[in-house]
Amino acid sequence: MTMRPIRIIGDPVLRTPSEPVTSFDAELRALVQDLMDTLLGAPGRAGVAAPQIGVNAQVFVYDADGHRGHLINPTLELSEERQDDDEGCLSIPGLYFPTERAMHATARGFDQHGQPLTIAGSGFLARALQHETDHLHGRLYVDTLRGDARRRALREIRAGRFDSPSRGR
Repeated sequence: MTMRPIRIIGDPVLRTPSEPVTSFDAELRALVQDLMDTLLGAPGRAGVAAPQIGVNAQVFVYDADGHRGHLINPTLELSEERQDDDEGCLSIPGLYFPTERAMHATARGFDQHGQPLTIAGSGFLARALQHETDHLHGRLYVDTLRGDARRRALREIRAGRFDSPSRGR
C-alpha cells in the first residue's frame, strides 16, 4: 500500500491544468493504485485527483454513494438541475462551504487499460465527479464560491485556519 501525501492549497500543482494521459501502461496502473491507496488510506475521503499527490495527469479515483473506481481523461455532461450542499477538499483540510453543483453528472473517459468508461451519478456521486474533474483543470471548489461564502473561505485560507492533512479529511 502506497499512501501518498496530499498537496495543500498554495502548491502550484493544484492550479496547473493536468496533461491528458496518452500511455495506458504499467506506470499509469501504478498511479491509479497509489491514488486508490491514498483515497482508502484514511476515513471520510470521497476522491483523490492526481494533482493532489503532485502528478500532472488527468486521472482521479472516487468512492462515493457506494460507487468506487477511477477515470482517466474525463469529460463531463451536467444537468441543468442544481444542488447546493457543503463541500470540502483534502487540499484545503477542515474547511467546508455551501457549493452549488449540478444534481446529475455523466463522466466519460477511460479506464487504466484504455477502455472507454462512462460513470453516471446523481447527488453526492455527481458532486464528487465534478469536484475531481475540477482538480484536473487546476480549479478548487472555493473558486466556485460566491458572495459571503467566498469571502469567508478566502479569509480562512489566508489565515491558514484549516486542519492538518493528518486529520483525515
